[in-house]
Amino acid sequence: MEGAEPLSILDQRVLASCADHREAFASGDPFPHVVIDDFFAPEFAAALLDTFPAFERGNAVGDDGKMGGKSTLERVRALGPAYQRLDDAIQSPAFLRLIGEITGIDGLLYDPWYLGGGTHENRHGMSLDPHVDFNYHPSERWHRRLNLIVYLNPEWEESWGGNLELFRDPHEDRRPTRSVVPRFNRCVIFETSERSWHAFDRIALPAGREDLTRRSVALYFYSHERPAEETAPRHTTYYVKRQLPEHLVEGHVLAGRDVAELTGLLQERDAHIRMLYAENTALRKAQDKGIGGHLLYLAKRAYVRFRR
Repeated sequence: MEGAEPLSILDQRVLASCADHREAFASGDPFPHVVIDDFFAPEFAAALLDTFPAFERGNAVGDDGKMGGKSTLERVRALGPAYQRLDDAIQSPAFLRLIGEITGIDGLLYDPWYLGGGTHENRHGMSLDPHVDFNYHPSERWHRRLNLIVYLNPEWEESWGGNLELFRDPHEDRRPTRSVVPRFNRCVIFETSERSWHAFDRIALPAGREDLTRRSVALYFYSHERPAEETAPRHTTYYVKRQLPEHLVEGHVLAGRDVAELTGLLQERDAHIRMLYAENTALRKAQDKGIGGHLLYLAKRAYVRFRR
């Protein structure tokens, strides 16, 4: 195949089964998605794992100045030859055509800044609430169309949590429609839309294994246009707090773990409310600044575009 060299990072079975993956993506429930095991060629997946950045190297410091439970790194080319090869491959016309064939989305665009993407690592106790992602690129007028996530966890069991969850409607549903274990070299590709609700459940590693972390590489793809019926006004990532567990029904006697879970849910909701108030205050202050706020926006846009 002409221009196929960038595709050498993939297991050849991915190419051979392209039609099957396209059918699975189109029929995905609760929204278009496909799970592909053994996505990268074995030696390439091993190289990505071997040179995965240390947790402390990524963006892991919270607003309070303390080390948090999640670390991300967007500058993937700084991670060495394997990640440079990944970056070269995913921006190639051959790779973008392949992902377009699987998803049925033409004209996919690569994000050279990896905004929100890159390497992701989560520690014991972390979880991610159901959400839909921001729908436009932060600095370009591009529509966000796809998430492509490859997990790099040689040891992982479903009971350890950290499972990718796909929801029909988290406002109503207590359980996800589908749950995907983040096993090594497993790829999940799903559309980014106003109904692509996704999350992962709390990581609960067994005693003596708390040093393990949930690792992945997250790649986001865009397009200049998207169907009008799928287009919505620009928004940031929108989170929904989880519903009460299914077993908490009338007549149930609360155990200690139930009280702890309810306390955690209330604390998360309180934190979310505080965050929303803080964001609202910041927006109002920016509006009050008038032309200064606009100049700040232009400066941020220039920084994103030219920092690479």
